[in-house]
Amino acid sequence: TGVVPFVALLLLQRRPVAGRALLVSGSGCPGHSLCRSNVQEQTRRQVALLNATAQELFSLYLKCQGEPFSSETDKLCNPAGIFFPAFRVNRTSERKEVMVAMYKLFAFLNASLGNITRDQEELNPTAKELLERLHNTTKTTRGLISNLTCLLCKNYNIFQVDVRYGDSSKGKNTFKRKQQGCQVLRKYVQVIGQAARVLLPHLSPS
Repeated sequence: TGVVPFVALLLLQRRPVAGRALLVSGSGCPGHSLCRSNVQEQTRRQVALLNATAQELFSLYLKCQGEPFSSETDKLCNPAGIFFPAFRVNRTSERKEVMVAMYKLFAFLNASLGNITRDQEELNPTAKELLERLHNTTKTTRGLISNLTCLLCKNYNIFQVDVRYGDSSKGKNTFKRKQQGCQVLRKYVQVIGQAARVLLPHLSPS
């Protein structure tokens, strides 16, 4: 294990790795300068947007992969065999615990989206709508990670979080690459709804 710089976490994460994600430089949080004034509302909107668009992204992904993914979705896209961050918090969990779980989830998702986007740019370079949605989802996820970083630092002085990432699809054949993306996005659809239900009440205005 090692320390993964926050910028590298966002931009370079393409391999399976377990380590401590360094959210900010230095030995602690830099105070409130990291946060925008509307960070809590912005975070709520980002989670709501990801939740609202997840099923559409998954459906479009399936359509662009063709057969047998469209007709055997339940079998081929079953996410049981892949790693995905455990999400054991609920509405009664402490806010701090919820925020840490969210960071782990969306850091993992950001890396996975990068992996899926890279594969689709190679396998389906003419699927403009899918690629645009993948890029937009990644952009929203990165903004959300930035806001979660701010909230963890500002409210709890947390600047390191243990994060584990999934397997890279590099070196796998075309079918396996398509399948891995399908499994990750299927699990994402399942988890983002739960995440929104748990997180949004914690971010409601006082």
